Amino acid sequence: MVDVGELAERIRSTDPAVGLRAVGALHRLAEQVEAAAVASARDQGWSWEQIGDALGVARQSVHAKYGK
Repeated sequence: MVDVGELAERIRSTDPAVGLRAVGALHRLAEQVEAAAVASARDQGWSWEQIGDALGVARQSVHAKYGK
Protein backbone atom coordinates (compact mmCIF):
# COMPACT_ATOMS: atom_id res chain seq x y z
CA MET A 1 0.00 0.00 0.00
CA VAL A 2 1.23 3.47 -0.83
CA ASP A 3 1.70 5.91 2.06
CA VAL A 4 0.02 8.99 0.60
CA GLY A 5 1.63 11.37 3.08
CA GLU A 6 5.09 10.07 2.27
CA LEU A 7 4.35 10.26 -1.44
CA ALA A 8 3.13 13.86 -1.13
CA GLU A 9 6.33 14.75 0.71
CA ARG A 10 8.43 13.18 -2.02
CA ILE A 11 6.54 15.05 -4.74
CA ARG A 12 7.45 18.35 -3.06
CA SER A 13 11.13 17.41 -2.88
CA THR A 14 13.61 19.71 -4.61
CA ASP A 15 15.69 16.63 -5.51
CA PRO A 16 14.67 15.66 -9.07
CA ALA A 17 15.49 11.99 -8.45
CA VAL A 18 13.13 11.86 -5.48
CA GLY A 19 10.41 13.71 -7.38
CA LEU A 20 10.70 11.50 -10.44
CA ARG A 21 10.51 8.33 -8.35
CA ALA A 22 7.37 9.76 -6.76
CA VAL A 23 5.88 10.37 -10.21
CA GLY A 24 6.64 6.74 -11.11
CA ALA A 25 4.91 5.60 -7.93
CA LEU A 26 1.88 7.72 -8.80
CA HIS A 27 1.72 6.18 -12.27
CA ARG A 28 1.83 2.67 -10.83
CA LEU A 29 -0.84 3.53 -8.27
CA ALA A 30 -3.09 5.05 -10.95
CA GLU A 31 -2.72 1.91 -13.09
CA GLN A 32 -3.72 -0.28 -10.14
CA VAL A 33 -6.74 1.88 -9.31
CA GLU A 34 -7.81 1.97 -12.96
CA ALA A 35 -7.51 -1.81 -13.32
CA ALA A 36 -9.61 -2.38 -10.20
CA ALA A 37 -12.26 0.10 -11.35
CA VAL A 38 -12.44 -1.47 -14.82
CA ALA A 39 -12.77 -4.95 -13.33
CA SER A 40 -15.52 -3.72 -11.02
CA ALA A 41 -17.37 -2.04 -13.89
CA ARG A 42 -17.16 -5.20 -16.02
CA ASP A 43 -18.39 -7.31 -13.09
CA GLN A 44 -21.39 -4.97 -12.86
CA GLY A 45 -22.17 -5.40 -16.55
CA TRP A 46 -20.72 -2.19 -17.96
CA SER A 47 -19.86 -2.22 -21.65
CA TRP A 48 -16.41 -1.36 -22.95
CA GLU A 49 -17.97 1.77 -24.45
CA GLN A 50 -19.32 2.90 -21.06
CA ILE A 51 -15.94 2.31 -19.43
CA GLY A 52 -14.10 4.13 -22.20
CA ASP A 53 -16.49 7.07 -21.93
CA ALA A 54 -15.98 7.24 -18.15
CA LEU A 55 -12.19 7.21 -18.62
CA GLY A 56 -12.27 9.63 -21.53
CA VAL A 57 -10.75 7.18 -23.99
CA ALA A 58 -11.96 5.05 -26.88
CA ARG A 59 -13.62 1.75 -26.02
CA GLN A 60 -11.09 0.00 -28.25
CA SER A 61 -8.17 1.21 -26.16
CA VAL A 62 -9.78 0.07 -22.90
CA HIS A 63 -10.67 -3.29 -24.39
CA ALA A 64 -7.16 -3.74 -25.78
CA LYS A 65 -5.67 -2.98 -22.36
CA TYR A 66 -8.06 -4.95 -20.14
CA GLY A 67 -10.10 -7.25 -22.36
CA LYS A 68 -7.76 -10.22 -22.16
